[in-house]
Amino acid sequence: MARRSTKTPPPDDSYEERILDIDVVDEMQGSFLEYAYSVIYSRALPDARDGLKPVHRRIVYQMNEMGLRPERGYVKCARVVGEVMGKLHPHGDASIYDALVRMAQPFSMRLPLVDGHGNFGSLGNDDPPAAMRYTECRQAAATSLMTESIDEDTVDFAPNYDGQEQEPVALPAAFPNLLVNGASGIAVGMATNMPPHNLGEVIAAARHLIRYPGADLDALMKYVPGPDLPTGGRIVGLSGIRDAYENGRGTFKIRATVSVETVTARRKGLVITELPFTVGPEKVIAKIKDLVGSKKIQGIADVKDLTDRAHGLRLVIEIKNGFVPEAVLEQLYKLTPMEESFGINNVALVDGQPLTLGLKELLEVYLDHRFTVVRRRSEFRRGKRRDRLHLVEGLLTALVDIDEVIRLIRSSDNSAQAKERLMERFSLSEVQTQYILDTPLRRLTRFDRIELEAEKDRLNEEIAELTRILDSDAELRKLVSAELASVAKKFGTERRTVLLESSGTTASAVPLQVADAPCRVLLSSTALLARTANDQPFTQDAEDGDGDG
Repeated sequence: MARRSTKTPPPDDSYEERILDIDVVDEMQGSFLEYAYSVIYSRALPDARDGLKPVHRRIVYQMNEMGLRPERGYVKCARVVGEVMGKLHPHGDASIYDALVRMAQPFSMRLPLVDGHGNFGSLGNDDPPAAMRYTECRQAAATSLMTESIDEDTVDFAPNYDGQEQEPVALPAAFPNLLVNGASGIAVGMATNMPPHNLGEVIAAARHLIRYPGADLDALMKYVPGPDLPTGGRIVGLSGIRDAYENGRGTFKIRATVSVETVTARRKGLVITELPFTVGPEKVIAKIKDLVGSKKIQGIADVKDLTDRAHGLRLVIEIKNGFVPEAVLEQLYKLTPMEESFGINNVALVDGQPLTLGLKELLEVYLDHRFTVVRRRSEFRRGKRRDRLHLVEGLLTALVDIDEVIRLIRSSDNSAQAKERLMERFSLSEVQTQYILDTPLRRLTRFDRIELEAEKDRLNEEIAELTRILDSDAELRKLVSAELASVAKKFGTERRTVLLESSGTTASAVPLQVADAPCRVLLSSTALLARTANDQPFTQDAEDGDGDG
């Protein structure tokens, strides 16, 4: 076995040592600014055009490149993560998978972009998702809208981290994804936190802004009165929402949806069917048990989680006899995550710069992007049809005197000479002539000529329509509005979140316990007890009673 030499190689005389003296303060300042810009632009903040951070955009684009259509089968998430990490995203697989999981969670996204198969976690992250080697995914039905016409020169592409691949700087985005699905992220010195909205409402506001570019905030809020959270719930107080829609910052409160029901033969209870956004049932149950154990709240007998796939979320809080359920509920709002605050901070990238945007500004940035996409798509399609029309016209010219064409080709020494003679004889371009030479003889029939003439008429009509769109700003805006309307019709859903001007009943207005006043106690034949007010007459309803013995 040959032994490797351990001698130090002689110094290279051509090497010139260069030492730069840099002040440590300047170096730290420059390095930190580069790091901050990288985090802001390349990781933490979404683009206001398509509403996606780079990792989400790369996942959606790569799934489209892999052909993971909604009508096709699922593939392992590990495969998608590996493709994204190897080709586009210069970071670890954990961050990619976390982003993919969020896009598949119906309780995190108002319009999910990934169709997941397997355990993708639970509400509030009480239960983490399964590892990516177990879960599977494919594009959701609405994901095709994000990449629609991306191969028609609608958006710019840039080199990836190693320069061997190309990736889009923004997706075409056929719907306002940033407002519909929201976003959250922490950058350096700034953060973003945007709630989801209803697709139909946002598109209605966008279409109104297309028709009336000078519309004010009040006009837009008639269509978008407030966020529409995936988990439903109730938003209490709308002043903070208006502040956010006006200047990009505001706060509102989200309350759980609760009803008072008879949960046992002798007790009433609070039934929770919707929780605040990002709050899970286990967190609520743990907090209630902690409050009951420390005696900070009274009147609760038991807490049960009856959630299942058939009926959805259902938490049952049994109330002790002698306590008013509404008063206990007000205490739960104050002391547990059943009421949470959401701080809106609409920070997004516009031309690479982080800006705080109101509702109208967000819609304007998206619509400007959409106008550009449709204009570039129309130019691309018109160019393709003009190229095809050029070939069809050349072939029709050859079919007029096909015998002469064949004679010229047969009498030529080679293809180059045949091309030159055809170009000279019929005044054809080089592209047309080459297409004629490449066309099989079986297509040069009378029936094919009829088809080519029909295709020529159709191409002329399509070119005229595309030219009309490109030459008229009104037609362009009309087309964008119509496309948005079709998206809303196909994917729009009813509002889930209820908007309330005020919180309604306060704890001080409702006593916690039933008043210790004179009453009548009734005993039924089935050994049930009921109580009525002292002056309330005895009726069958009173006899049936509510069991508050």
